[in-house]
Amino acid sequence: MSRNFLVVDPEEGLEVLKGLASAIRIKILKLLHVEGPLNGNDIAERLSLPQSTVSTNLQILETAGLIRTETQKARKGNQKICHSTFDEVLVMFKEDITPLRSNTIEVAMPLGLYTSCEVSAPCGLCSSDGIIGLLDVPDTFLDPDRMKAGLIWFTRGFLEYQFPNNAKLAQNTITTMEFVMELSSEVPGTSADWPSDITLSVNGTEIGTWMSTGDYGDKRGVYTPDWWKLKGSQYGKLKNWRVTNDGTYVDGMKISPVSLTDLDLANHHSIRLRIAVKPDAKHPGGINIFGRGFGNYDQDIILRLHTAP
Repeated sequence: MSRNFLVVDPEEGLEVLKGLASAIRIKILKLLHVEGPLNGNDIAERLSLPQSTVSTNLQILETAGLIRTETQKARKGNQKICHSTFDEVLVMFKEDITPLRSNTIEVAMPLGLYTSCEVSAPCGLCSSDGIIGLLDVPDTFLDPDRMKAGLIWFTRGFLEYQFPNNAKLAQNTITTMEFVMELSSEVPGTSADWPSDITLSVNGTEIGTWMSTGDYGDKRGVYTPDWWKLKGSQYGKLKNWRVTNDGTYVDGMKISPVSLTDLDLANHHSIRLRIAVKPDAKHPGGINIFGRGFGNYDQDIILRLHTAP
């Protein structure tokens, strides 16, 4: 089942913080999360609250984007059904964006800071200190300790990350967009001959698929901790995905015609990156994503935006 997360910067998400700043609204959110969609009368009854109090607080939650509503026919007229929007809300200050050049913006995204996920076993997460949660249990991907992850693996499914579109905020035109990350296939143990099709999407548009050739364990990764077993995945290949005005490239080789024009980034406040092994992949060989403390490069997932001078 797909899980949705919201990452809130307190400097930008005041409406969300206002929505959370009430014991009654927290109870409503918890009720909807546990029991699923309910109408206002059901919420008032379960929480033993006046209908007017519930209606006021539902309006605040909807304004904050923490719930969504839909109108359905009832025995007498219509009723408004309330749905919880997110499974988890994380409040986090964003780091200042470091300019590499006057026309380059770079953002480093920690592996565990995904905003949505849907994965199948075998799967798991590790920090540099040890295993996070339970191995081969997809619900472990909801563990708050995932924020410490330096290695993530799964067989099929996806992780989605939400980057700020700082070029739009600065009213600059993007000329090239890059994603840089260390990747490999995933097989029980390791195998240098284990192909896997890894697909990236941006804001719901597939930009292309790269085939990883193996899951590498012939030697310990440069940054992989000593406690991690040698029979486990040790390192990956550092891949550079580059989207330009004439297509998408991986390490300089064109893999698809999807261009910046197709992505229309100027009309998006965020850049949602989905990393997936699709159910219908020709080579469904799983994925390892290496971050800080693992692999050969000790880096997060990097988004780099090049803008017009």
